[in-house]
Amino acid sequence: MSSEQKPMRYGHTEGHTDVCFDDTGSCIVTCGSDGDVRIWENLDDDDPKSINVGEKAYSCALKNGRLITAVSNNTVQIHTFPEGAPDGILTRFTTNANHVIFNCDGTKIAAGSSDFMVKVVEVTDSSKQKTFRGHDAPVLSLSFDPRDVYLASASCDGSVRVWKIADQTCTTSWPLLQKCNDVINAKSICRLGWQPGSGKFLAIPVDKVVKLYKRETWDSQFNLSDTFITQPLNVVAWSPCGQYLAAGSVDGSIVVWNVETQECIERMKHEKNYTICGLAWHPKYRQIAYTDTEGNLGLLENVGDGKKPNDKVASTVTKDYNDLFDGEDGDYLNGDMIEPQSSPKAGANEDDGDDDDLMRTSGHPRRAIIDDDDNSLDIGMIKANANLLEKEDDDDDQTDGFPALPPSSTQQPFYDGPMPTPKQKPFQSGSTPAHLMHRFMVWNSVGIIRCYNDEQDNAIDIEFHDTSIHHATHLPNSLNHTMADLSTEAILLACESTEELASKLHCIHFSSWDANKEWTVDMPKDEDIEAICLGQGWAACATSALLVRVFTVGGVQKEIFSLPGPVVSMAGHGEQLMIIYHRGTGFDGDQCLGVQLMELGKKKKQILHGDPLSLTKKSYLVWVGFSAEGTPCYVDSEGIVRMLNRGLGNTWIPVCNTREHCKGKLDHYWVVGIHENPQQLRCIPCKGSRFPPTLPRPAVAILSFKLPYCQVTTEKGQMEEQYWRSVVFHNHVDYLSKNGYELDENANSQSVKEQQELLMKLFALSCKLEREFRCVELADLMTQNVVNLAIKYASRSRKLNLAQRLSEMAVEKASELATALEDEEEEEDFRKHLNAGYRNSAMEWGQLPVRNVQWDQEMEDAEETDACEEAEETSEVHKQRPNPFSKGVTSAEATTPKPAVIASSSQGRVNPFKVSSNKRDPVVPSVNVLDTMSKYSKKTLSSNRAVNKQNPPVIKPLIPKPKSKQASAASFFQPRTSNSSEKTVEEREENTGNESHDVKVTAQENTENRRPKTGFQMWLEENRANILTDNPDLNEAEVIKEGMSRFRMLSSEERMVWTEKAKGGTVNDLTEDKKRKCPAADEDEVKKNQEQKSEDSNLSKKPKPLDQSTNVRLSAFAFKQS
Repeated sequence: MSSEQKPMRYGHTEGHTDVCFDDTGSCIVTCGSDGDVRIWENLDDDDPKSINVGEKAYSCALKNGRLITAVSNNTVQIHTFPEGAPDGILTRFTTNANHVIFNCDGTKIAAGSSDFMVKVVEVTDSSKQKTFRGHDAPVLSLSFDPRDVYLASASCDGSVRVWKIADQTCTTSWPLLQKCNDVINAKSICRLGWQPGSGKFLAIPVDKVVKLYKRETWDSQFNLSDTFITQPLNVVAWSPCGQYLAAGSVDGSIVVWNVETQECIERMKHEKNYTICGLAWHPKYRQIAYTDTEGNLGLLENVGDGKKPNDKVASTVTKDYNDLFDGEDGDYLNGDMIEPQSSPKAGANEDDGDDDDLMRTSGHPRRAIIDDDDNSLDIGMIKANANLLEKEDDDDDQTDGFPALPPSSTQQPFYDGPMPTPKQKPFQSGSTPAHLMHRFMVWNSVGIIRCYNDEQDNAIDIEFHDTSIHHATHLPNSLNHTMADLSTEAILLACESTEELASKLHCIHFSSWDANKEWTVDMPKDEDIEAICLGQGWAACATSALLVRVFTVGGVQKEIFSLPGPVVSMAGHGEQLMIIYHRGTGFDGDQCLGVQLMELGKKKKQILHGDPLSLTKKSYLVWVGFSAEGTPCYVDSEGIVRMLNRGLGNTWIPVCNTREHCKGKLDHYWVVGIHENPQQLRCIPCKGSRFPPTLPRPAVAILSFKLPYCQVTTEKGQMEEQYWRSVVFHNHVDYLSKNGYELDENANSQSVKEQQELLMKLFALSCKLEREFRCVELADLMTQNVVNLAIKYASRSRKLNLAQRLSEMAVEKASELATALEDEEEEEDFRKHLNAGYRNSAMEWGQLPVRNVQWDQEMEDAEETDACEEAEETSEVHKQRPNPFSKGVTSAEATTPKPAVIASSSQGRVNPFKVSSNKRDPVVPSVNVLDTMSKYSKKTLSSNRAVNKQNPPVIKPLIPKPKSKQASAASFFQPRTSNSSEKTVEEREENTGNESHDVKVTAQENTENRRPKTGFQMWLEENRANILTDNPDLNEAEVIKEGMSRFRMLSSEERMVWTEKAKGGTVNDLTEDKKRKCPAADEDEVKKNQEQKSEDSNLSKKPKPLDQSTNVRLSAFAFKQS
């Protein structure tokens, strides 16, 4: 190459040095950290003129005989040139300015400072200032748009912004750079530049490439890169003609490209590999002046001479319609497909050789359309537009020399569809950004890990919230760990790879019982750890090779599996592992994330198979983890906290919006933990930022949860929100109990009670508003005994239609409960009892539907027989003949819908050897219906009432005749018996004398006599002989009757004594212990029954008998947990 590199000159003391030419190019001007500005006639000038402008000069610019400098007293000064006389101060900042520039005509200057501000000031009147606020870190560099419409700025916050000067608004922002906290720590000072003349492209040095963004559309058009560049680029500078772009890197490389062809025409290396920090083109000649961070000045002459276009006309034409193409011609026409510029093909065009061949070597001229002004039209443009519609063939077949153009003017973009969103980088939940010197590596419910990385120390501090787990620890951070996680068993750390060292996973297993508590694993070459997490007994890391590696907490390598996309974050809790990764590319500011949830216990399984993760529009993920109870949760950048709702098929439900609690627009809450019981969102309030500083120690605030239900200001909306929140926040109870955890029954029953209370309040509210249909819908969510309360409420409110419907519902609920429990029991005990003579064919495994059909049939039969039974409505004392071959004896009590009336029907001795499939009354929810069945063989179970020897197998009980609908409801209460399909029915003998009254009285006085042995039964056993001696010819039933009348004659104290005896448990019946819980429920039923009677008699104007049957119907569902 013909360029000539001159030996460098020492210009200033070591430190950042800036350089520029004067307007004519007659001298070079430099400034440095010694506070001097030097004016060099040429590079050989041994005595440059020197002007002292301050203690330290950071940047200088020169135009129209004015020299402006940014100096260490936080001002931007102006001096006359070349005299160097001070000419006032243009503007001040609170810290030093890092870069100053002139606009094209020299009327305005722009300065960017370390106090995050950018100012634009009129040179002639410094009172005319505009301030641009928005950067969150020191401003690195600026560039004026040659048309004076826009201003570009780069900052340590990692963003490059384009501002509209007129209204001081930010037009666009790209997160391109690595974040840092000060200019001295920045990897690159990112001196950017607009293309002179048209301002069509904005060139930004990003790592090892120069990205060119197109004006107005702000799309990344193409990248300029070269293999010669091995370190990040620091500065770029355009040639005055706008054809060439020079870039200097932090290791002293200078590269020059022809922007049109995207080819590199010049490569030069600094003689001592110092960082290039200043570049300036000579206004007339092909010379580049450059400076380095050691204060030296150099010059490159005859740049790109070998590549200079020899034909002058060609060069003007090229310049004139430079605006019309963007080096992407080959991509516009691909067969007959027009491809958007942001498509992968158009984006991945670092060195698109085909483009250049198409344009030049194939002999096609560039698009020779002269761009006089934006409104001009010419025949070529019209033809080109027509081409788009007509031409189906390839570029090479065109004879008129016009490649097809998009039907748009120079200012309008060809593709203006949705733009891809830059992918979110991996992060650890509860950590603050890695570029900070002092940062949190993790803050979770176990403890806090801080990292200090400053001049004195590179160390990690670990502190536990509960010091009984482990004491605080201080570790050196020689490997430069950037990721950490903490559990009650271990500390997990990870570092990225360097040129010499592999990426490492380091675990300190402090809960280990042996002496060796630490282990380290090296990742394979070129595989970097990007996210880590700890669970119970395991650790996991996700790597850049799209792998997740699982280890035991002691260091054994376990499963490895592939991820469908790059990881974003991961979290562990107990056996659960949750991984969030990129499912694809999001558009228009949205991220496109997926979530996998796995269980790594004994049975390994995947719960969520890469389902899309719901995020608020234009937001990204900021925290992912588990509640203390083990429910997956995550938070997005808009402050919405979402939780997995296991009760609705593993869907995500928003449970809190932290932004509602923020006072200012720029305030945020930084989440550190979530608890479901009590409901607490633990987070740190951050004023004006997204994350807290390490010092002073931040205070944790507790926010409450609120589901986004409608109209929560109204009583109804508020109670609905509370009810569903309670439901969602107690889903973990079922999950944990399924997974074998012991649970606090009190807390659980408390939550159920709270939910039922809310439903009852809503029910009452709907009742008041005459919304009876809504009442029934609410009752559907209630438990059985609360439905009963609702029936009571409805009948008190004189809503008998509603009470009627609710009682039907109660019956259904009872039958569902019974069915569910029986099915469960049958499945559990099927194999145990297969040969126990316990079931016949109709009860066999898998034949449930048959049974149900048969059961329905029985109900219908029962209804048919009702008609003849009205006379027996109140008589419930059953005398039954013994059937010694009965396999399943069902006591009278279970088969009748009037619990209070039956109470005394079952007296007599218990036969402990009778085979019985005695199923409990499904109506009593407080006791597991199957308690009596599960642990003992069915053969040995006795009937749970004291059934005397005259019980036949009762299959179709005769039911007192209520209204026809109610009959079917009541028959839901009939237990199924375990006889075969061909059932024999022996009708009961009924005694319809005046005993029924007696029975009732006894029942009321003697609420205990439903126990296997009640006080009355015990009394009868002792006094049976006396009765028989007085009346030797009485049969069993008559003995009982006589006994009753005698028992009633006893004083209430004596009766109480017998009752107490019975309570004392003097009976050692086999089933006694198992059935302890029943009577209390029965007492309640009796009491309720009485209350109901009195209410109904007040309410109803119907004749007494009907009144009673309504009452009985309602009371049949009045169950209450004991």
